[in-house]
Amino acid sequence: MSGLVDLLLAPFAYSFMVRGLLAVIMVGIVCAVIGTYVVLRGMAFLGDALAHAILPGIAVGYLLGNGSQGALFWWGLLAAILTALGIGAVSKRARIKEDTAIGILFAGMFALGIALISTTRSYAVDLAHFLFGDVLGVSPADLLLTALFGGAILLVVALLYKEFLVLSFDPILAATLRLPASMLHYLLLLLIAVAIVVSLQTVGVALMVAMLVTPAATAYLLARRLLPMMLLAAAIGALSGVIGLYVSYYAGVASGAAIVLVCTALFLLALLFAPRQGMAWTWLRRLAQIIAR
Repeated sequence: MSGLVDLLLAPFAYSFMVRGLLAVIMVGIVCAVIGTYVVLRGMAFLGDALAHAILPGIAVGYLLGNGSQGALFWWGLLAAILTALGIGAVSKRARIKEDTAIGILFAGMFALGIALISTTRSYAVDLAHFLFGDVLGVSPADLLLTALFGGAILLVVALLYKEFLVLSFDPILAATLRLPASMLHYLLLLLIAVAIVVSLQTVGVALMVAMLVTPAATAYLLARRLLPMMLLAAAIGALSGVIGLYVSYYAGVASGAAIVLVCTALFLLALLFAPRQGMAWTWLRRLAQIIAR
């Protein structure tokens, strides 16, 4: 028993592991909660686009702030917000579908980021941390920013829970109730953008969409109502972060990749064994019908 306790506690003899643990729990909860709306409204492509569109902001922050984490965060946040607002504006005023607007701005912002990155060689090494995450490099200041912005996202979701619920499940009812649908849509885009930037250092740009979508999609298979789905997604996101951190420590793999792989494994388990909907139960029912004949 003591050996198991030592195995569980050994990684947290280091302060950077403790900070990493706190970071992955916060990020897992925040991304899963806002990701619930991403899954319900079919906005996964938007989440992926926003995650990649912050690249020019990161590049500018690096160039102007000499690699300062604070500069990277604020410039990345600015790029994400501008992209989110731009997607909404282009899709409404240019009379083109939202996925087309997403594709245009995603490609343009990503290309701008690559162009800025190509101006300096030294940046390419540091860029890997932002593409794939560097949870063990989380500083106390990073933790504070994550807690403040993550808490703000959860507070807004709690305050506007009913409005987002109606907008996600019944847009016609939302119009009947005269809810400010456009404003709520823009606000949701902003919340997704902020969640992405908050989670940047934990899982990185390349894997960000998995943290937004996978825990929520897993919960979708297991819960029938929004609130239980949201709470279950938050638990799955946090648990994936903790287990992924252990896998990263003991297996020596990248922390962001380990967290996402754990998320994916939990989704596959839910896909197979979810009550009533699981593929395994479907196969067993078909097998029982064949035998009964």
